[in-house]
Order: sequence, then structure tokens, then C-alpha cells
Amino acid sequence: MHNLAIALHKKGFRVTGSDDVLFEPSVSRLSKYGLLPVQMGWYPDQVTADIDAIILGMHARIDNPELLKAQELGLKIYSYPEYIYEQSKDKLRVVIGGSHGKTTITSMILHVLQCAGRNFDYMVGAQLEGFDTMVKLTADAPIIVIEGDEYLSSPIDRRPKFHLYKANIAVISGIAWDHINVFPTFENYTEQFSLFIESMIPGGTLLYCKEDAVLNKVVAHNTSDVKKISYRLPAFEINNGVTSLLVDGKQYPLSVFGDHNLLNAEAARLVCEALGVSSPDFYEYITTFKGAARRLELLAEADGTHIYKDFAHSPSKLKATIHAVKTQFPQRKLLALIELHTFSSLNKDFLTEYAHSMDEADEAIVFIDEHTFEQKKIEPYPAEVVKMAFLRNDLLVFNQSQKLENYLNELPMQNKNILLMSSGNFGGMDLNKLTESILQKLRNNKIIN
Repeated sequence: MHNLAIALHKKGFRVTGSDDVLFEPSVSRLSKYGLLPVQMGWYPDQVTADIDAIILGMHARIDNPELLKAQELGLKIYSYPEYIYEQSKDKLRVVIGGSHGKTTITSMILHVLQCAGRNFDYMVGAQLEGFDTMVKLTADAPIIVIEGDEYLSSPIDRRPKFHLYKANIAVISGIAWDHINVFPTFENYTEQFSLFIESMIPGGTLLYCKEDAVLNKVVAHNTSDVKKISYRLPAFEINNGVTSLLVDGKQYPLSVFGDHNLLNAEAARLVCEALGVSSPDFYEYITTFKGAARRLELLAEADGTHIYKDFAHSPSKLKATIHAVKTQFPQRKLLALIELHTFSSLNKDFLTEYAHSMDEADEAIVFIDEHTFEQKKIEPYPAEVVKMAFLRNDLLVFNQSQKLENYLNELPMQNKNILLMSSGNFGGMDLNKLTESILQKLRNNKIIN
């Protein structure tokens, strides 16, 4: 929301906003553009008849006093995706959907288009190197690239966001059940992707991953008037911890790795090709793509040890990320730590979806902040339930960040990669401090040896 506020401010709109609490980097960015609210809270008296539009964030409540005042005055109220569409309805809209990989595919496309000198707008769910904000809306860009989330649009608009963008070009990276608080059955969740295809502009182009069985079934049964193009894992090789694409006898070394990222790159290539960027140019540009924030982000490295942070939280993302690191460095041990933080991941009935998702890790740890159950109004369950769900007897389970940090600091870390995965913050654990502690231990051990 704060990125949208900045984008509209840059476009010349007069923008104000409200929230009950703001965190970094929102505070600093809003302050930079003079958009930070003077005080936190809700002030319905500031919602007046001369406001042209209200844009409602997903985390407002249906009884929000400012929302109620806007409804009383009959003001035009948009959900976030509705307003993105309103600002882009005369542009060619590229929408990236799927249960996983959305942010990375979108980021790859933005990186390549920028390298190619193209004029485009965008909305992406992570901060990218070379981009000031996560949203750009202009009057003259002929293209907009949108990360298409399947979650609900707003408290008063229960449609998934990606149904509202009316894509000319769409990508679906894969389907793996998520958001069970909204989509209580797998069939209900899967149906949203069929509806996404149906929401596309007739004659548009759908790019989809041929290696996803569920997605293939959805596409095969869909009769929408769109061109359907599948993509598969491209040819590649791994040498000394570096993955390279192999194309026409040439090697293109990448900064990212893992089968999922290679599939993401292939989806991005097809989109860029549809937008007029040749494949040879794409391959040159993608070699300088360093990844999106918190997507297999390298925190630090030492001899024989890499420490990564990743946004993975769903079973499919968890499994893919672990597989990527283990495959990239097969000679090293892998310690994988996942924080269960989202409503779906903490739901006892959904927990069994994580079965065998951490099997490839040499050491596996699950962290659940002891306060999270209370915050999400979920009945707590013991560590044994988690171990049974993951089907891994040696799984360690922690519920206090300090105990987890102490445990990690005591472990030997030589010739071992560490993978920290969460959409939360590990109960406030300072990852920079933890990383430095691990590096110092490795340095000390090297001196002693």
C-alpha cells in the first residue's frame, strides 16, 4: 500500500493515508515523500466528500471507521487490484500468477525489460535492486507487469486479486494448495486458477508450467479463448556451485539456482519474447539478475558455508527451496529451518501437507513462536504433532526464539549450508547478529586448525 501511495504521488495525485501501525521500510519511504501520517489511528472526520477515491487495503477491517464513513458519503471505494486495473486498463497487462514463483518471475521480467531500455509500469511483491519502489504507475508506459496474487482483494471484495486485472498475457507457475482460511478445500483453491484464465482478455496468451500435473489438468479442462503455451525445465549445468543455462552451445551463468528458478527464468523468457525482447538478449540480461529480496537471498558466506534467507513457507516452496540448495552444493550438509507463521501453515488439519517436505535436509528445524497461536486464535499443539505431520522423527521443534538462537550458536557449522525460511521474523530473532556469530565461529575454527 505504501508503494502504491508513492507511485500515485509521483504521478501527481494528492495522496493521504491511515493505518493503526506502520513499520520500516514503510515509515522511511513515506517520510521521504511527505506522505507519512502525522499520527497513527483512524480519523473518520478526515474522510470528506471532496475525496475522489478511497483505496482499501486487505488488512483493514470491515467495520473500520474510515471505511464506514466513506460508505456513508457514497465515495468511490476501490480494492488495491481494482485500482491497479483502473490505472492500467489502456495498457497491455502482463499478470504473473501461481502458488509459487510469482515474485521471482515478475522480478526477472522487470530486470530484463529495464536492461532492454523498455518503458513499462509494474507491481511486484519484493524490493528489487535497481528499482526505487515496488509499484510504478505512469501515463505513458504502454505495458504493465503485475504480480497476480490469488488472495482476496479487500474486506468488502472477496474476489481473488488476480481475477481483476484482465490479463492480456498471463503466467501460471504451478498450483499447490494454500490460504485454507479462504479456500477450505483443494478443489476450491484450484478453481480460482480456472477463473483466472477465464478472466483474461479473449485472444490473450497463457504461459503455463508443463511440469505441474495439477496445473496441466486445469489448463486442459479450460475452454477459454486464449492461446496456451507450455514451458519446461531448460537445459543447464552446475559447476562449482554456479548454475548456467545451456543454449545453442553457449553457457549463461546465473546468480540464482534451483529447478524452480530455472523454470521461473523460462517463464520470464517467454513473456519477454512476447514483449519484443529476443531470446539471445534475454539470456545476456538474465545473467546479471541477482534475485528478489528474501528469495534465496545470500546473507553471508565463508569457506564451505553459505547462509541463505528465503520467503518459503508453504509445503511446495519449502520442498523446492531445500532441493535447490542441496542440489547446488551436494557435498555440503544442509541445515534447514522453517518458521510456521501463516494461518494455513499453522492449521492442524493442513499441517500434514508438509509430509516429507524437509527430507532432503541433513538437519531440519521447525520454529513456531509461542505467541503466534494466541495472535491467530489457534489452539496450540505439542511438538510431537509437528514431527508426525512432517513425517520426520529427528525433526527439532522450537517455540522460543532465544532458545533457537542459542541452539544454532552451539552447532558446528563447517562445510554446512544454512537455510532460514519464513514469511515472518522468527520471533524477532536478529538474523544479522546470528549470521555474524556463525561467521566468527568459522573464522575462529580456521585459526585454531
